[in-house]
Amino acid sequence: MAVIHGLLSCRVSPFFGIFKKISPSCVCMSRAAETQRVRPSSSVTTDSQHGEKYCLDLVRSRDYEGFLISLLLPEEARRSSLALRAFNVELAQVKDSVSQKTIGLMRMQFWQTAIEDIYKDEPPNQPVSTELWRAVRKHNLTKRWLLRIITEREKGLEDRAYRNLQELESYSENTQASLLYLLLECLGVKNVHADHAASHVGKAQGIVTCLRATPYHSSRRKVYLPMDICMLARSFSHNVPAAATPAFLHTVVLEDYLQRVRRAHFDVFHRSLQNRNPLLPIQLYLRSWKKTY
Repeated sequence: MAVIHGLLSCRVSPFFGIFKKISPSCVCMSRAAETQRVRPSSSVTTDSQHGEKYCLDLVRSRDYEGFLISLLLPEEARRSSLALRAFNVELAQVKDSVSQKTIGLMRMQFWQTAIEDIYKDEPPNQPVSTELWRAVRKHNLTKRWLLRIITEREKGLEDRAYRNLQELESYSENTQASLLYLLLECLGVKNVHADHAASHVGKAQGIVTCLRATPYHSSRRKVYLPMDICMLARSFSHNVPAAATPAFLHTVVLEDYLQRVRRAHFDVFHRSLQNRNPLLPIQLYLRSWKKTY
């Protein structure tokens, strides 16, 4: 504990320092040269600030762990990471925010069209779309991964239980792993070992996410054990380049949850599992500092 206290005191609260760096006003001022019009507007800077703040607030409120991880990415990838995670949140919340499947399909069609327009440099005048367009232009992101996430989320509107673990793995590969492939592109990493690790980390993340949601979906009796996927992902770690490790910090979150499930005697309904771990930001920072996952 003394070591951690010394580390944090010498760093002077790293998360607050990073958050200050990515505040919308600071980023927009430092990147004014690369700001371009998305639609004719009297205030491009205001639109840019609004889009960035919207994504930041959305991810912080709906994907807190992803928000913390984004803060630990290199500065040139943070804003794009928040845009991608905001895009993922927008798609993930469609299922629970609509009363009819038809409405959900219409929203998915909007995002299908939005992605096509983004790659034509004609993004819709919508905050997440605008930020996603900036990320695509800056990092030359692969359109296939974005479309694959939408397609798989659209299949999820069927609202049925996964028939087997392989089906859940396929869903996780097409959603969570695709997001990791895009984050690797934001980090400028093109490496087959990093891609293999992203595939397995994505599968593990999808399975644990489903496990964590069991209390919410208890009436549907959806419980899937993560098996040995996390260990398989780590078997690639000695070949994965150091620049790719920030993309895989979510393994810290998965490990933390599984340890807490074990302490709760594998009772996924245990009240303690509904609370955030206050030490998670420190655990993420230390793993980031060590450049391991």
